Amino acid sequence: MSIITPEIEYVDRSTESIRYLEHGWPSNLCRWHSHREFELHFIVDTRGKAFVGDYIGEFGPGSLFLTGPYLPHNWVSDEVLSQKVVVRDMLVQFDEESIAKMTEAFPEFEELREMFDLAGSGIEFHGFDPELAQQSLAAIRDHTGLDRIMAFMKLLADINKHAEKRQLSVVAVTQPEDSNKHSRIAAVVDHITRNFTDDISLESAAQLACMSPAAFSRNFHKITGNRFLEFLNRVRVGQACSMLYATDHPVSMICYEVGFQNLANFNRNFMKMKNMTPTAYRALARVELVKKEAASS
Repeated sequence: MSIITPEIEYVDRSTESIRYLEHGWPSNLCRWHSHREFELHFIVDTRGKAFVGDYIGEFGPGSLFLTGPYLPHNWVSDEVLSQKVVVRDMLVQFDEESIAKMTEAFPEFEELREMFDLAGSGIEFHGFDPELAQQSLAAIRDHTGLDRIMAFMKLLADINKHAEKRQLSVVAVTQPEDSNKHSRIAAVVDHITRNFTDDISLESAAQLACMSPAAFSRNFHKITGNRFLEFLNRVRVGQACSMLYATDHPVSMICYEVGFQNLANFNRNFMKMKNMTPTAYRALARVELVKKEAASS
């Protein structure tokens, strides 16, 4: 089984070994893509869905991720929970070759090898101080040359030492095949993540990919590791979770707002993916919200 190979982003590293970026939301940079660099990605603001390889999950302020070379990723802020922000993401990109050379020159770097190996499937870090992460990334942003390298190395060491690591994607990624077929499937995945409330049929998705329905269905499953309808329903259930958490809309209304055509199908898919009913999920989410508010007060 393989996963989707999206649009590949090429980074010019002729003048720097570490590239710092930050951007707000919405932004044209928020798209389904991959590149040959590792990426350490910190969420400053908004909540939404993280798409890393074949993983779909939640993100919020303070979320911290590491993606490996060519692992496709995107973070889509939830319009129900989020407003326009100037800075949503702070991230650092660095290439695998530099890490390999550092490990060869300095044996102490072997401490980080396991973390970099896990990044091929994507990692979300838990238990790392978000304020420290933001301050450390700001230091990387504000420095150049050796000072930037030192700040970057210190952040990697701190994360590796103090954070709990959770692998995300079932399938790890190596350098992908250069195929127009992959790009066409990638366009469909991006379309689904942005327009899941629409009536998206297999036939319309196949037309978008310029394939016959049979060829599209076969290629979508082969490339993404998900069947078309399964992926679409996972995205819709994820949005329903956000709405159950953030709104008082009745379950019967949320069902249709996220794109399902009938309540029975919605409940069946929700139970399959979350092992509980939408009503039970809302109750649990509200309890967790109260706990978070109590802890922060």
